[in-house]
Amino acid sequence: MPIFERPPLDTLSPAKDRWTPVYLERGRLEVDDASIKWISSEGTIIRIPVATVSALILGPGTTVTHAAVKTCAQSNCPVFWMGEDGMRFYSFGITPNHDNSMARLHADAWAHPRKRAEIARRMFLNRFPEANVHGISIKQLRGMEGKRVKAIYAELGKQFGVTWKGRDYKTTNWNLADGINRALSTANASLYSLSAAVCCSMGFIPQLGFVHQAGTLPFIYDVADLYKHETSWPAAFEAISIDPNDRGELVRKILKRRIEETRMLRRMPNELKALFNELPGNGPAEAHVHPLQPKQ
Repeated sequence: MPIFERPPLDTLSPAKDRWTPVYLERGRLEVDDASIKWISSEGTIIRIPVATVSALILGPGTTVTHAAVKTCAQSNCPVFWMGEDGMRFYSFGITPNHDNSMARLHADAWAHPRKRAEIARRMFLNRFPEANVHGISIKQLRGMEGKRVKAIYAELGKQFGVTWKGRDYKTTNWNLADGINRALSTANASLYSLSAAVCCSMGFIPQLGFVHQAGTLPFIYDVADLYKHETSWPAAFEAISIDPNDRGELVRKILKRRIEETRMLRRMPNELKALFNELPGNGPAEAHVHPLQPKQ
């Protein structure tokens, strides 16, 4: 019988202070006495301090016990499922949050046309601060973004000496994609997991996106896009420049290094909150009860 005891809420580390996600595949995750234990298919046993890890990403061949999921939830450590050699982000388990203030703020901004457009513009300016987005619609922003993203891909190809022919892959058959497209998918899938971990821990609603609309997690895609140019994209190009046949291990290792170098985990909570500050349409009464306002 596992004897893991739920840690006190005030002792749990916030998302910004946690370690980068841990990726696991081909093994079993269970609770052994007072800790989470990973048993690989080769018999290696590793104890995982889930109260200090930002997320557990489970790949193919993974078995997880009910007690392990319960322990992760009690430690505010989200669990994610990834497949297809780490190139597809499937699903995640919601981690209970302290309150619903951020969810209400998120829903209000999403439902208000002016606020929604303003947040989409702020997201664009985070990546391209020199752009003039005054009065630009969300549809126009998508077009502007597409052109700039293509230019960044081409620039990274030259920087790392990797042949770049464009973003091209089929989710139904990853083997048809070339090495750099597979590496980009691998790195992005890991970044989606990490972004979801932070967003869910803060109480945002993954289904309500401001730029993205399609898919099951449009807000997660919005958030990940804010950091791809400094994390997953260069990690993928660097990995392929070192090993053109990398199957995902190297690109995830480099991605982890870039996330630590850019201090993305520490920055992300404050930068996401800033997107919702002082939005147009908030009257004095709304501002007085703003959920981000510190409690007296």
